[in-house]
Amino acid sequence: QVQLVESGGGLVQAGGSLSLSCAASGRGFGDRAMGWFRQAPGKERESVAAISWGGANIYYSDSVKGRFTISRDNAKNTVYLQMNSLKPEDTAVYYCAGRRISGFATLISTDYEYWGKGTLVTVSS
Repeated sequence: QVQLVESGGGLVQAGGSLSLSCAASGRGFGDRAMGWFRQAPGKERESVAAISWGGANIYYSDSVKGRFTISRDNAKNTVYLQMNSLKPEDTAVYYCAGRRISGFATLISTDYEYWGKGTLVTVSS
């Protein structure tokens, strides 16, 4: 079993930055691809970014490419999402997700087995 806990959400003005963290407990973090997803009010969950177990492969959705950066520290069992140049349309609950051991990093939410409870990011205009 893997437990994921997100932190770092909050209120920020448009153009600002915010950094999210996802702390994982349970076995095999270093062997799991991890992803960030988000869900805005009244909308479906969408992909944000994904990173392979070793960090060599990274993917971003077009809506955040160039503004967000995903990274991980396997020694700390933590994955991060640095968000810059935030826009009001980035407002959403952000979820951290983990794949099965040895699974590839993808931007497909149904590929992920483990999910955190989410952290709210609100970007004011």
